[in-house]
Amino acid sequence: MATASAHIEIPASAERVWQLIGGFDSLPDWLPYIPKSELSEGGRVRTLANPSGDAIVERLLSFDDAGRSYSYAILSAPFPVVGYRSTLRVVENGDNARVEWSGQFTPAGVSDEEASRLFRGIYEDGLRALATAFGR
Repeated sequence: MATASAHIEIPASAERVWQLIGGFDSLPDWLPYIPKSELSEGGRVRTLANPSGDAIVERLLSFDDAGRSYSYAILSAPFPVVGYRSTLRVVENGDNARVEWSGQFTPAGVSDEEASRLFRGIYEDGLRALATAFGR
């Protein structure tokens, strides 16, 4: 099993950051790579579209509003992995918010390093996009 993670400090309160990113359907609000998200199964499954129009289907595994985190699994996507599980978390860090995005997965047809590099890049790019929403 391979892993990837990234984090960033945002100059805003954790509550304010969570208000933007804490909804399971909120990726298009802050992640340019995902222009569209549709919920199904009572909000437990989201179908995302990337700029190429490829579908990414994810299932919400856990949601902790008070703890400002949620975990999800990829059900289908154009990524070379299986068994993908990820957590997005916002932690109060003084006057800032620390946003952490991590995942674990089994590479399919690529090395652990290649799969980890792919998702680390996705997380880092996404967190940089989030930071721009807060003037950073």
